[in-house]
Amino acid sequence: MSNWHQGEGDVNHSPFREQWNQSIPKGTAEVLQEDEQYFLHQSLSTPCLDVIDQAQGSAFYTKDGKRVLDFHGNAVHQVGFQHPVVIQSMKDQLEQLSFSTRRYTNARAIELAKRLADIAPGTLNKTLIAPSASSAVSMALKLARIATGKYKTLSMWESFHGASMDAVSVGGEAHFRQQMGPLLPDAIHLPPIQNYRPNWEGADLDDRQLASYVEYILEQETDIGAFIIETIRNTDVQLPSQAFMQKIRKLCTEHNVKLIFDETVVALGRTGCWFAFEHYGVIPDMVIMGKGLGGAVYPMAALLADESLDTAGHTSIGHYTHEKSPLGSTAALAVLDIIEEEKLLERVPLLETHVRERLTEMMQRFPLIGDIRHKGLLFAVELVKDRSTKEKADEEAEAVMYSCLQKGLSFKLSKGNVIQLCPPLNISREDLEQGLSALEKALYESQQRKEITNEG
Repeated sequence: MSNWHQGEGDVNHSPFREQWNQSIPKGTAEVLQEDEQYFLHQSLSTPCLDVIDQAQGSAFYTKDGKRVLDFHGNAVHQVGFQHPVVIQSMKDQLEQLSFSTRRYTNARAIELAKRLADIAPGTLNKTLIAPSASSAVSMALKLARIATGKYKTLSMWESFHGASMDAVSVGGEAHFRQQMGPLLPDAIHLPPIQNYRPNWEGADLDDRQLASYVEYILEQETDIGAFIIETIRNTDVQLPSQAFMQKIRKLCTEHNVKLIFDETVVALGRTGCWFAFEHYGVIPDMVIMGKGLGGAVYPMAALLADESLDTAGHTSIGHYTHEKSPLGSTAALAVLDIIEEEKLLERVPLLETHVRERLTEMMQRFPLIGDIRHKGLLFAVELVKDRSTKEKADEEAEAVMYSCLQKGLSFKLSKGNVIQLCPPLNISREDLEQGLSALEKALYESQQRKEITNEG
């Protein structure tokens, strides 16, 4: 097993990062040094790669004027950057009301809650707004305790639900748990869903067996009150089966466990539906939204809960300063309007087909690609040293990433060897093709290096 990466997507320390640092122009290097001086250092973040000066649509522009297509965007850019409708609506709102004091409400917050209830299936009609998805996860866990009287949780290893201590506790990424000491007690974890390689030698890939394991656990652990799961594991795009999702919905109902879908990344049209769970024909007790809800401008998240769970009147479960932000609500309403008016839910499947066809063609040409997984405009391209063994190609993946950055394409590198592509839903065909061409060229260069090495 390669030790190339010590943490998910960590590019702070590697030979490729050193080469990148040496190529940075002097003026940019000085700004990065200042950033490094005043911000706490942490993996996946500081030190930074470059300096962004402005952004527009599908791309951002560096301090040195380079245009970079952003197929990462921290998944906040469903409607792109600086969308004129979002920006103008927020300017107008700033002129009228920028903050709503606690114990008071405002028209924009109420309108947002109503719109979210309208787009959500079933009786997910109750909303709480939060400044981050981590906070929304915390609210969901509290509400599950109140509703069931049970305090244990069930979740999956390798999942990500946020960086706060309670979210890290139910999350399953080792990277965020290391050096933390004791976390939330009685957070029980399952093996993750894996669509490509087994979790360990001899493990079965069929997640129906995992559903049976969930049933066994719920029969033994009668104090479990919440099962929180990413509807689709967005980081490396792991897709549960229809049978698995329907079985866990049935089990949670039978055992009085509140089913919480974390759709921080995949809601708001990312998969071609308002919510990813709509593809599975199940409805959770609660769903978490975030990222794109703020229009790539304002930090916004929301918890949508079944109306039967509105039973926490004597407890504060989401007592946040900006819990009814008129400014954040305005940004979110603009996003909903754009998705509807630009018919992005209809557009996503068409773009998905195009990207799938292009990546499939690349896979036929480049043995480095071991697997392609996707739903809507969320793609994972898994790179391997050998398709027969599925050995991860971590070093090659990082080489491809830096090559793409040089060519003007940014994306997330996950699990060391998985290229995750997450472009805006309203990306132009021209920009989409330009990004895919940059990836194709980088893969070709990697293939050429491998052939030269083998010949040598």
